[in-house]
Amino acid sequence: MTKLIFVGGFLGAGKTTLLYEVTRMLKENGKTVGIITNDQAADLADTSLLQHTFVNVAEVAGSCFCCDFKGLRKAIDSLGSTNKPDIILAEPVGSCTDLSATLINPMKEMMKTEISVSPLTVLADPSRLKKVLHGTADLHPSAAYIIKKQLEESDIIAITKSDLYSSEEISILEAELKKNFPECEIGVLSAKTGAGVEEWLQLVMTGEDAGKHITEVDYDKYAEGEAVLGWLNCSASLSGENIDWDSFTRKIMQDLAAKFDAENLPVGHVKIMVENGDQYISANLTGGPETLSYRWSAGTGSSAEMIVNARVEMSPSGLEQLFLNSLENVTNNHIQARIRRIRSISPGYPNPTYRYKKK
Repeated sequence: MTKLIFVGGFLGAGKTTLLYEVTRMLKENGKTVGIITNDQAADLADTSLLQHTFVNVAEVAGSCFCCDFKGLRKAIDSLGSTNKPDIILAEPVGSCTDLSATLINPMKEMMKTEISVSPLTVLADPSRLKKVLHGTADLHPSAAYIIKKQLEESDIIAITKSDLYSSEEISILEAELKKNFPECEIGVLSAKTGAGVEEWLQLVMTGEDAGKHITEVDYDKYAEGEAVLGWLNCSASLSGENIDWDSFTRKIMQDLAAKFDAENLPVGHVKIMVENGDQYISANLTGGPETLSYRWSAGTGSSAEMIVNARVEMSPSGLEQLFLNSLENVTNNHIQARIRRIRSISPGYPNPTYRYKKK
């Protein structure tokens, strides 16, 4: 029977990075793996990155999992069309909550002969977690509400990015989580160093009691929390003479970060993936300019493909114009950028296919 592992958490919590590393570990242990990504629009940097793990990746785009349950089931079926995977890793939209009621419990009942659903994991970035727990989040109150609900409904809360913080800071957060969410398992991990990842994987692989916490959710507040964010997805083809694609990626991310910071615009997450053949660089911004991070290298060449996903507390049209201004600044006539698709939206009101009232 296939094991289905949902890894939730707010934008920028580190879901994709964890899935990337876990997929590598599972493959090394002889497991077959499938991955399902999810977003309100097509052209996902996550999908592009995870395809480099050389496993089958399915994408549910245009709606969250809970509002397109049929699409999720179709994605699960597509991963097993030729060789049924031992494990499916699924990454819900970062601004999505109420997963226990709308995903975990319906899935357990409707597909119990095909899959075994693992306990719901919610990842938490220490910086954002601390602010939410202390009521000082720089996000809109309704966006902070989503994070609180994600934590409340989780079976496992995993503090991520532990390599960036002292053991004392992490211990304080652990204690606060245990006090506020006593029925949840609390873990600590770093996908970058691998610390705690095997322990977490053991927990979700052996855990059977999934979806224990169905919470009350104010859907008007939930909808507002998503709608205050402008969402931008863009794919573009880049070309030029002997271009250092790592330098280009850093420059555009730094330009975007500076613009958001100058206008005091809260950032949910900005991701850029630039691919030069088999070489690629992944860039992330999860708050102010100090949160910029980069992994891998796209090297030098005459052409590359770029995917940009941005979730920022501003109007969609304003976000698109700001991004286009940054792109123009950085290309500066020496790089040609041909935009293949660009879409800027504000998510609609969440309308789940199913919602269970009790476990």
